[in-house]
Amino acid sequence: MAGTAGTPGTPRVLRAMNDRAALDLLLAHGPLSRTRIGKLTGLSKPTASQLLARLEAAGLVRVTGTSEGRPGPSAQLYAVHPGAAYAAGLDVAPQRIRAAVADITGRTVGEYELPTPGRHPAQPVVQQVTDALDGAVKAAGLARSDVHRLVIGTPGAFDPGTGRLRYASHLPGWHSPTLLDELAAALPMPVEYENDVNLVALAEQRLGAAKGHGDFVLLWSEEGLGAALVLGGRLHRGWTGGAGEVGFLPVPGTPLVRQVAKANSGGYQELAGSQSVSKLARELGIEDLPTGPHAEVAATLVARAADHATGPYRELLRTYATRLAIGLASLVSVLDPELVVLSGSALAAGGEVLRALVQAELEELAAARPRLVVGDVHEHPVLRGALESALVTTRDEVFDTSR
Repeated sequence: MAGTAGTPGTPRVLRAMNDRAALDLLLAHGPLSRTRIGKLTGLSKPTASQLLARLEAAGLVRVTGTSEGRPGPSAQLYAVHPGAAYAAGLDVAPQRIRAAVADITGRTVGEYELPTPGRHPAQPVVQQVTDALDGAVKAAGLARSDVHRLVIGTPGAFDPGTGRLRYASHLPGWHSPTLLDELAAALPMPVEYENDVNLVALAEQRLGAAKGHGDFVLLWSEEGLGAALVLGGRLHRGWTGGAGEVGFLPVPGTPLVRQVAKANSGGYQELAGSQSVSKLARELGIEDLPTGPHAEVAATLVARAADHATGPYRELLRTYATRLAIGLASLVSVLDPELVVLSGSALAAGGEVLRALVQAELEELAAARPRLVVGDVHEHPVLRGALESALVTTRDEVFDTSR
């Protein structure tokens, strides 16, 4: 493979580029023979053999078997060595911290969930984080020192100017101005922090409905209503990390909410957040309402509504779709994205029926007409995004053979 413009064409740099290209192919395709790697990279057989020998000696690839069932002699198959490095992710919510460890191929090898109930945590946040991480590390049969990098996903965002968590007053114990320093001192690996909805968008971009898209908005509905903005292939976080906090957005149809940070709510949250669904159901005379957290109740009601063609459930779904479209109209009018991904339990529960209704309403309310899709990453999307984020940097560091 040739060097790119401006890249020094030294043998070491060219070798490193070819090494990385081969490793990325093995991640994408699974086990490959030397001949197949040579064809996909454009390298000669001797060069491909030298490359694989070099990567095997570095502990980055290993022989996993031989090709069988084809004419001619069998060939050795090479794959990325899963144990070359490990990365971890945490999904932090008020009631629990969910942790996982993945090997360098992206396979989850250990998971753990730590309950954290109550407005005033019984344990310091640093201990909660280390306990959750250690639980996942132990489940993976590893030591904490085996983890190359950790990404923590939280509601809100850490302000890069002050280091304090903003937009997440409902997350007890996480607002100390010294928290990031305390976590850095307690953990033996680099730690990054990211908004939870941004991590869902990253998971969808790498693995799901937004794969191959560089401009999209992800609307997320769980206990809170939020969005992630991906522009030019990159997450847009905003000056204080608050880009996408659309729950605070003033919208028609609700009283104007003032002091939104203190209220931890805003017009769009009141109009289309998960708590609004049960209220709407009562107004429509729907009986036998489920109980539980707002997000679970909303998902149950929306799923029921998606299965009913007529009656109050159908009206609930149509009204909910209109409310969602009102806030989305403001977003797409400003950003003009290629795609809008609907994610989170309530939006996923509505499936294609809800998606089509929101799409039709949005086309009536906004001049821009992005395509709407339902997210594909359903199992712990925040945690999956945290792992993907950690793996991106881990691979860049571990796969760099130029040093």
